[in-house]
Amino acid sequence: MAEFLVTTFEGGGNVPPVLGMIRRLVARGHRVRLLSDAVLREEAEAAGASFRAWTTAPSRPDRRPESDPLEDWAATEPGGGLLRLLDRMTIGPAAAHAADTLAELRRAPADALVCSDLMFGPTIGAEAAGVPFATFASNIAVVPIEGIPPRGPGLAPPATEAERELAAGVAAWFHTMLDERLPVLNAARATVGLAPLAETIEQPRRAAMTLLATSTAFDFPATSLPPGLRYVGPLLDAPDWAAAWESPWDAQDARPLVLVALSTTFQDQVGTIQRLLDAMESLAVRAVVTLGPALDGVALRVPGNAHVVASASHDALMREAALVVTHCGHGTVMRALAHRRPMLCLPMGRDQNDNAARVAARGAGIRLAPDADAAALRDAIATLLADPCYAAAAAALGTAIAATTREEALVEALEELVAGPACRHAA
Repeated sequence: MAEFLVTTFEGGGNVPPVLGMIRRLVARGHRVRLLSDAVLREEAEAAGASFRAWTTAPSRPDRRPESDPLEDWAATEPGGGLLRLLDRMTIGPAAAHAADTLAELRRAPADALVCSDLMFGPTIGAEAAGVPFATFASNIAVVPIEGIPPRGPGLAPPATEAERELAAGVAAWFHTMLDERLPVLNAARATVGLAPLAETIEQPRRAAMTLLATSTAFDFPATSLPPGLRYVGPLLDAPDWAAAWESPWDAQDARPLVLVALSTTFQDQVGTIQRLLDAMESLAVRAVVTLGPALDGVALRVPGNAHVVASASHDALMREAALVVTHCGHGTVMRALAHRRPMLCLPMGRDQNDNAARVAARGAGIRLAPDADAAALRDAIATLLADPCYAAAAAALGTAIAATTREEALVEALEELVAGPACRHAA
């Protein structure tokens, strides 16, 4: 039995995989504590963890859009969402996250820390305490991997010199943005007595392991993987707040079901949802829109062939659906592929452009901008429903993901982490 301290933040789709990790560790007999935003207390305890809220660092009390520290939907400049993430979660509050993590480890020691890959501060606290740590990504990697296009704009593997130059430019920009914040990171390290780093990217690379909750079958192929990086497969635990699905339609209704699932968090997506409802009004489909906690109660014009709910089990809906319309959050994409469903991808930022690029590259869906008009959305939905090639590609990709996923991979990796220094590559 080992004692794990897990650190993360309430960012929507990143939370269910963390709770899934906690459940798996607890089921294996380990003890787990979650240090995070106050809003996650009830779900963490239900998953079997004890809970501590941030004290020095800000602690999000609820899931209202007004309490979101990132507000990345308000960024208008290219890459603005990523810059807000760096300044408001990854590096900006690193000193506060480090202080809280170090205090918690001194209050009650742990055998290892597992930290969200989007937070550098907790790893600083663990490093100061001498506790081995792993970073955990709920989706594809943020840190660069050789041969995989840099994360952000949704690039496919380059096939031309111009595409290679574009990918190199994006990668250089990301590295520059990280190093512009190196003084903030090193100041955070100094507060707990750690030496400065020469580059910002050194901080996540000090982790003994980097665990990606996705599949090699979904990701683009890498030229080589960094030491300690492991794909542990998607964790598709449903959020605790998802309601049971009860269809309002007659069981004999043969019209195909289209599920619209555009994020559990606020991304200024109401206009996109309305255009989708308008687009499907003239199609012979049944449309279901799940709003999620951030949009519950929003005013929409709902046509007669559509049904809007605050939440519903996506597994139950996808078993019945012919098509999933999604913002391309990693969890929704993985769940759709687990059910072998094609997708209309409307990425709005975060990891979504890159997930959409992977879906489109495999022929498992169509990618449009989220501000596409109703006519373009209608045409894409009609094409996806009429052309069986998309469903066949989604089925093939879903089958490949299932074949490369082992339920035990994540817990086995974390047990290696606490077994000793043999698996560690950090200095």
